[in-house]
Amino acid sequence: MNKLFKKFDVAVIGGGPAGILAAGQAAEQGAKVVLLEKNSALGKKLLLAGNGRCNITQIDHDARGFVEKIGKNGKFLFSAFSVFGPKEVVEFFEEKNLPTKVEKNGRVFPVSDDAIDVLSTLTKYLKDNGVEIITNAQVFGFEFAENKISGVKLKDQIILADKFILCTGGKAYPATGSTGDGYVWAEELGHTIVTPIPALAPVKIKEDWVGDLQGLSLEAANISLWQNEKKQASFQGEMLFTHFGLSGPMIIDASKTINLLLQTGSVTIELELFPEFTVSELDKKLVLAFEENNRKDIKNYFRELLSRKMLDLILKLTEIDPDKKLNFLTKKERYKIVALLKSLKFTVSEVMGFEQAMITSGGVALKEIDPKTMHSKIIENLYFAGEILDLDGPTGGYNLQICWSTGYVAGESAGRN
Repeated sequence: MNKLFKKFDVAVIGGGPAGILAAGQAAEQGAKVVLLEKNSALGKKLLLAGNGRCNITQIDHDARGFVEKIGKNGKFLFSAFSVFGPKEVVEFFEEKNLPTKVEKNGRVFPVSDDAIDVLSTLTKYLKDNGVEIITNAQVFGFEFAENKISGVKLKDQIILADKFILCTGGKAYPATGSTGDGYVWAEELGHTIVTPIPALAPVKIKEDWVGDLQGLSLEAANISLWQNEKKQASFQGEMLFTHFGLSGPMIIDASKTINLLLQTGSVTIELELFPEFTVSELDKKLVLAFEENNRKDIKNYFRELLSRKMLDLILKLTEIDPDKKLNFLTKKERYKIVALLKSLKFTVSEVMGFEQAMITSGGVALKEIDPKTMHSKIIENLYFAGEILDLDGPTGGYNLQICWSTGYVAGESAGRN
């Protein structure tokens, strides 16, 4: 059967946030654009962002502060942010009649709290700019020679174009179509791939008793990561106990560091329930409190300080009778309690895999990409944007902003040049 050939100025592969912005912006420059998406509809993963509310961006920093949150690769984004940063993203959606709001820690959401409204706005943006959208477009590779791509091979047709933008995402949430295809194609085209690992994922714990805390949430927790008896990193924020271990925003943010540490040995997470006191200060505080409340039993006194689940666990681990009166508590027993309140330790079993991870850490090496245009330094007519790049940040809108910024710049560059 003869294949159908279609010719465009710009072909964008991947209909997530980066691909949509790239396609729309290229079309705004006057280019004839096609957007290829392997799923039956665009933005499948976008609809999961922010638990379905879509945390559009993070606006609590200037460009430098934002970049610092991204880590060692953040400097790559300075140029893109100067063109289309968080302020411009908010203006983009507001101008398209999608009102936004800023919540705690600078997180920006649509007023409707519904990701479908974000996707609808973006879909209309594509249609208004005449982008041709092809869904169920399974890509089988590229036709290329002499450092230049000529076409994208689909099942029953070949898409020809002058420029190509690869926005296929990473490997996180493979059920949404992010299966790492883009890494294979980029490598075949000569690019270096920094090994992808799951990031922003829950953490599985070895101790069975962690399940006793299932459902318990701590709003302002302090944890430290330990390896080889040395503190490697510290984090603060919200955490949640699950049947298998730990989750919540702080744990999710710490997961990338934990995963990297696991490559060289075991990792212990230390939780401080009373970080504002030293061990000595906390012990003195309890001595005074026990004297003032000596007729109370342990469980009744500590209910004022700890949740029921945490109290039950502390007493279980210290093997202290919950009905024991405070004035009968021994010094050794008090020390046991203080030790756990200051250092409750969890042994990491693993960071959950790509199925549970929100994003991928790793991807196309940034040294091979021009940060001002997202243009490949290896392939003459290729651009990259979004999660396929070796860029990732914490929760709170950072990763979507990376997609918006790099997608916008890639689209503008490919559409204009």
